Amino acid sequence: MEYDDKIVWITGASSGIGEALAHTYSTEGAQLILSARNEARLNEVRNLCTNPEKHLVLPLDLADGNALPDKCSEVLKRFGRVDILINNSGVSQRSLVAQTGLEVDRRIMETNFFGTITLTKAVLPSMLERKAGHIVVISSVAGKLGTPLRSSYSASKHALHGFFDSLRAETWKQGIHVTIVCPGFIRTNISINALTADGTPQGTMDEAQACGMSPKDCAEKIVRAVEKNRAEVYIGGKEILGIYLKRFVPGLFDLIIKRAKVT
Repeated sequence: MEYDDKIVWITGASSGIGEALAHTYSTEGAQLILSARNEARLNEVRNLCTNPEKHLVLPLDLADGNALPDKCSEVLKRFGRVDILINNSGVSQRSLVAQTGLEVDRRIMETNFFGTITLTKAVLPSMLERKAGHIVVISSVAGKLGTPLRSSYSASKHALHGFFDSLRAETWKQGIHVTIVCPGFIRTNISINALTADGTPQGTMDEAQACGMSPKDCAEKIVRAVEKNRAEVYIGGKEILGIYLKRFVPGLFDLIIKRAKVT
């Protein structure tokens, strides 16, 4: 696929999968909008991309939904369109339901679900007007099944599936593609930044995360899945088998997940 004239907007671009996607898409010639909360880190990512002068650093906070339409207007004013929107920003969780404050549950939903759909709704009209565009959503294996310590995180990702499956069914005739990506354990800082019961970050790397797939390999698989207009794709190691166990042998999955090491 030729990316020389493609505009790709990546949220959560300051680290992990988002940063790896930025490097991959820039190498293939795309112009990027790089968004996250950390502007200094975004500038570092841009400077490491191919042709950094082509790319826009646009800091944003998905939890600040009121600011997102203006951010979209800024992008459209500069570039005229968004060809691929990659909704990658999010926050994970490492806490028990019984110990987690409701404000933490709301914070996770506000970022992972409401922030994502708010930005998507801001970009969508311009895509519908052109009858072209691809919306990519980075969900999780936890978006297909629930595990201990991730109740609201899993709920937020499940919600994304319902919303974007509906969006795909509504807009395919207008030339809009929707791809939902479900990564498993990818070697990023997601577990370090995961919220604990009182809303503070865990601060440590999970063993399973540390042994996961590299962000670079994950990004390559995402780019190829988007090129193929895949509706849904699972990326990771043996943890992906949990999706199929849940679907086809739910009783066995239930026994396994109660005893599984999920950190």
